[in-house]
Amino acid sequence: MTLEEFKKKAKKMPDGPGVYFFLGKRKEVLYIGKASSLRSRVRSYFSSDLPQTRGPVITNMVACARSIDWRETPSVLEALILEANLIKTHKPKANTELKDDKSWNYVVITKEDFPRVLLVRGKELAASPPQALHIFGPFPHGLQLKEALKIIRKIFPYRDMCVPGSGRRCFNAQLGLCPGVCSGEISKTEYRKIIRRIVLLFRGKKSELERNLVREMKALAKAERFEEAQVLRRQLFALEHIQDVSLIKDEYRPASLTASRPVRIEAYDVAHLRGFAAVGVMTVVENGEAQKNAYRKFNIKTAKPGDDPGALREILSRRLGHDEWPLPRLMVVDGAAAQMNAAEAVLKQYGVGIPVVGVVKDEKHRPRGIRGARGAFAGREKEILLANAEAHRFAIGYHRKKRKITLR
Repeated sequence: MTLEEFKKKAKKMPDGPGVYFFLGKRKEVLYIGKASSLRSRVRSYFSSDLPQTRGPVITNMVACARSIDWRETPSVLEALILEANLIKTHKPKANTELKDDKSWNYVVITKEDFPRVLLVRGKELAASPPQALHIFGPFPHGLQLKEALKIIRKIFPYRDMCVPGSGRRCFNAQLGLCPGVCSGEISKTEYRKIIRRIVLLFRGKKSELERNLVREMKALAKAERFEEAQVLRRQLFALEHIQDVSLIKDEYRPASLTASRPVRIEAYDVAHLRGFAAVGVMTVVENGEAQKNAYRKFNIKTAKPGDDPGALREILSRRLGHDEWPLPRLMVVDGAAAQMNAAEAVLKQYGVGIPVVGVVKDEKHRPRGIRGARGAFAGREKEILLANAEAHRFAIGYHRKKRKITLR
């Protein structure tokens, strides 16, 4: 299939949520993704800046693809769940190359009298697997999975932390997000019904779930248990009208359709006390404004104490494992040549062509210049200095907090 044929087929795709597949010569699945708008999302793969925005794995995958297929879903939430189930079934090469097993996210339903519903990272699952009744995943998008669980919890309240039968309503119970496991307001049998509903939803069996709710609702109404029937009616309505605006992210718009696409700059810094309580951070500035909801913290785990370039290599390697985070136009580090070399080595290893600049500091840690290719940062000096200052502030704050916890 030629590029023009790809684009022509993309135009025929629906402007609604669903899951899309890139297929190879033998119709094998090369890559699976989800979108709030299938048409817009797939069109974004044919923009000229694909290597910069998505990296070499996706660029090579698109070059190898011979056709596209898709499956519509009624909501973005259902697309998120379907994507995870299909990735688990097909294990597409591009998906697995973008993340190692420890970077995925999973939903675990524990094997207890009152099961908990937990979001667990792959590395935690590998290191200390909980006694699980069900494990769903892998989910590629951790932040969106958190939002999805919030939506599901509003429909089907569940336990995650509270102690069953403790006698006091937990905070989530007061918010209507826990059915009162802690205060004894719900029996094991009734709570298991809630868990079964959540399981059906994560298995992608929403239609079966809705039929079950209708059947149970009618039985309760016939038995004149109207309040309980009304609870199921509200759940059924919520399932039919899922409010999942929080799952729709700007990064899924194609660059070619975004006239004023934000210029994303990421800055990195490391903080420690003579190697003790070492941490790293990433801060983000877009179009001159700090995007604090996109800041990230990293515990340094593999770098030797006091090895700042090594810590930076660790941070960037972990950062580039998150394909759900949009790639920046520019990366900023403190101005030492060792740090710049470390960052450039990691980017080269991952095949990502993002320019790196360094902020040079004086003896009082005040900025006195920016080093790097002038063309990479001309006109962006204020944004670079803001990102760098935010990284320094954020790293120091995180380090102090970790140090206090460690010394307790």
